[in-house]
Amino acid sequence: MKTETHNTRVAVLMGGDSAEREISLRSGQAVLEALQQAGVSAHGIDLQSHNLHQKMSEQTYDQAFIMVHGRSGEDGTLQGALEHLNIPYTGSGVLGSALGMDKARCKAIWQAQHLPTPKFRCIKDHEKDTLQTDELTFPVIIKPVHEGSSIGMQRVESLAQLNHALDEAFGYDNEVLIEQWVDGPEYTVAILQDRALPVIRLETPHAFYDYAAKYQADSTRYLCPCGLDPADEKYLQDLALTAFQAVGCSGWGRVDILCNSQGEAFLIEVNTVPGMTDHSLVPMAAKHADLSFQQLVLKILETAS
Repeated sequence: MKTETHNTRVAVLMGGDSAEREISLRSGQAVLEALQQAGVSAHGIDLQSHNLHQKMSEQTYDQAFIMVHGRSGEDGTLQGALEHLNIPYTGSGVLGSALGMDKARCKAIWQAQHLPTPKFRCIKDHEKDTLQTDELTFPVIIKPVHEGSSIGMQRVESLAQLNHALDEAFGYDNEVLIEQWVDGPEYTVAILQDRALPVIRLETPHAFYDYAAKYQADSTRYLCPCGLDPADEKYLQDLALTAFQAVGCSGWGRVDILCNSQGEAFLIEVNTVPGMTDHSLVPMAAKHADLSFQQLVLKILETAS
């Protein structure tokens, strides 16, 4: 059922060429349909081959709803191009997007702000053969610095597994994060307009919440309410909001947190353009905050500036 009709034309940007293209198309289509059902003059644009200027020049658009995940969509590149075209867009600006996508520099800022995050080191591809492995305490998790959706990530339990995991990660990026493993429950906190939504606890039989657990598996459990007492949940919400704002993020997004066996919380990463598919976490959290998917999408649209 349609609600208020909007006079503005909205470009829903999706797809692109990153490793997260498939998920971006699914997210973008869901957002597009929700906007259209709400009476918004919304139009889907696939940014494959980076033809933003051509696509946006074919029609006049008043706002852009960014649903391009990964590189060139979530890393400040698209945001800068839209600013050049003077088109307001949803979510974080250039700086917040770039820092949110860069796991190593995001964590360095958290450390400088005395926010808890697991110990880590960042290495470049030419440093792999000279890595001082005696300084590592296993298990660790290997991550490409500039990828999302857990692409290229592996848990490593021994030196024998390390080179293979590094090779795979370097196949996606020339910088790789080696992060201390945190053995305990995983939580995620959605942020919407300077408000932390209800916390979701993630449970998966996989080694961690990897790509398959996120988008393919039926065995992943999403617990909301998350099972924490109100004070502990409020602590995670406040921590997530502080971490989100510390790296210049704004509008909407998601912060992932791991807790160890002693209950200590550690910030893992920021997502500035989270998924909006039927497996995605922000819509789940919004539902528990009494926001329908359509209402969520309209509130995200309000962040376009």
